[in-house]
Amino acid sequence: MKERSSEKITKQLIRSILEQEWATNDPLPPERELATHYQVGRPTIREALQRLERDGWITIRKGAPAIVNDYWKHGNLMTIVNILQHHEDIPDEFIVYMLELRITLTPAYVRDALLHHRLQIISLFIPLQELTDDPKSYANFDWNLQKNIAELSHNPIFLLILNSFQDIYGKMAEKYFLEPSHRQASKHYYEQFLEATLRGDLDHAEFLTKEMMSTSLELWKTKMNGGI
Repeated sequence: MKERSSEKITKQLIRSILEQEWATNDPLPPERELATHYQVGRPTIREALQRLERDGWITIRKGAPAIVNDYWKHGNLMTIVNILQHHEDIPDEFIVYMLELRITLTPAYVRDALLHHRLQIISLFIPLQELTDDPKSYANFDWNLQKNIAELSHNPIFLLILNSFQDIYGKMAEKYFLEPSHRQASKHYYEQFLEATLRGDLDHAEFLTKEMMSTSLELWKTKMNGGI
């Protein structure tokens, strides 16, 4: 599908903000100047600015140029996706942020799904038998597992949150699973979780999930610190 002109300009404006061409609280150039710079009509610029405001990048002011926001305070999930899409490589600190989020998020939807769809969860582990020892295979397995478990939860918000990160989850997971020890730890978790679920020990399965989310964070921080 061909990308709209307003979408291209939105991405270029985000890049300019991320590269600090305009800092927080700086005014953007007026619509007329932006239209001249990007060689498009003012309606296209207006649409791009509305997209930026929707995702917390700017505040539009009537009769005055838009103001750049502190996007960490005014943004939303799409803001994070936009930031990561402008990096060829996922920054290490963003993986820390995501792993910290998983500590709270993942046990909640795992517990909910286990209570209502234990047998369906067990079936999700069938591909585990054919899992090859490489980062991409682990990244794909983990994404499919997490997404499907979230879908089995009665709260649809969990899946919506995960879907927001679909395009970048694989990149982050592949970077995390480059370390053989990280793959080994996850494989051990998958096997233990499946065993507990087969026994119907849902409390232990939830505990294992919480423990693994914390372990993943510590493993990644250790890697960032050079293995110390």
